[in-house]
Amino acid sequence: MEKQALSDVKVLDLTWHVAGPYCTKLLADYGADVLKVERPPGGDPGRSMGPFPGDKPNPEKSGLFLHLNTNKRGITLNLKTQTGAAILGKLVRQVDILVENFRPGVMDRLGLHPQALEEINPRLVVTHISNFGQSGPYRDFKAADIVEYALGGPMFITGVPEREPLKLYNNAIQYQAGVSAAVATMMALYGSEIRGSGEHVDISTMETQAGGIDRTPTMRIGYQYTGDLNVRLPTTQGFASGVLPCKDGYVEVLGGSIWFPKTAAMLGMPELLEHPRFSNLVEQAKPEVAEEFLGILLPWLLERTKREVWQAAQNQQMLSAPIYTTEDLITDPHYNERGFWVEIEHPAAGKIKYAGAPFKMTKTPWGIRRPAPLLGQHNEEVLHSLGYGDEEIVRLRQQNII
Repeated sequence: MEKQALSDVKVLDLTWHVAGPYCTKLLADYGADVLKVERPPGGDPGRSMGPFPGDKPNPEKSGLFLHLNTNKRGITLNLKTQTGAAILGKLVRQVDILVENFRPGVMDRLGLHPQALEEINPRLVVTHISNFGQSGPYRDFKAADIVEYALGGPMFITGVPEREPLKLYNNAIQYQAGVSAAVATMMALYGSEIRGSGEHVDISTMETQAGGIDRTPTMRIGYQYTGDLNVRLPTTQGFASGVLPCKDGYVEVLGGSIWFPKTAAMLGMPELLEHPRFSNLVEQAKPEVAEEFLGILLPWLLERTKREVWQAAQNQQMLSAPIYTTEDLITDPHYNERGFWVEIEHPAAGKIKYAGAPFKMTKTPWGIRRPAPLLGQHNEEVLHSLGYGDEEIVRLRQQNII
């Protein structure tokens, strides 16, 4: 493989669950040598989170863990023991970046407070990912995705007006925090190389929501201008527009207002342009008119597949798209021609297709060098590099240090 963008960067990964591992995955997939440290005996709790083949839990076959830990090496290490902490200190000396997402204060209790880390490695970049940041009145609060989404602001405008607010599905907030952490980490590394000294990066998952791009920046500015709060909007279909059913699923169509002539052409019904209600923008805004037109549009849609509707809309240069299932995503010719899906062989899980590069660079490519590590897979390799012999490694295992 060609040299990758981060091939010269070494990362010590003390993260678990989703946000931290996604941050370090992004670094690893672009070439960084990421060493993931897991707590014995169970390892990263992400190993217990599915999906699993046949819905049978297996710590080496978690789809979530496999996805979040590609290209990483992995060791087990009990950081609460004096020997484990000493081994970690040796590893800190060898890396450019350390990423952790423990609760604030845990690193201090492990003897890895900022001053200690600076003494070990003065040029080290340390990225801390936590629910609410390393300071402030909420610092020590526990949280979950729904808490961070709620306190971050976007949840207030997510959902339908007549019901309670809703959170985004699954771990979306954690992934957003992971992306922010990866970007911030690279900025800090660049600054460290210029200054010749390290830096600490403080990522608050709540603040990635409050300052994110999910509709809320304009909402906050608008409130300061007018004092008005944004509201949850109804999900009813507009005139010739919205998410609509077809023969084999759903499609998104934007065909009302100034685009209505394109809709009439797509349907092969030019006479609709003479209709006194359908062709009038004021009339189109009335719910009963939208409902009436749906009686024409729906039968046409239900006779056609997603692909057929999409092609018909494309022929008229209409804004439209099929609502893809997972199967549609994996079999789509565009994704496959660009090589987006990557098949990886894992020693326990077998061959699985993974989502590939989130962005492409011509000179320093994204690439898969290894699958996610088995639990403790690289213990001997790493400990040998630190000067430990085989007998010492056996004792470390017997003492539950690795």
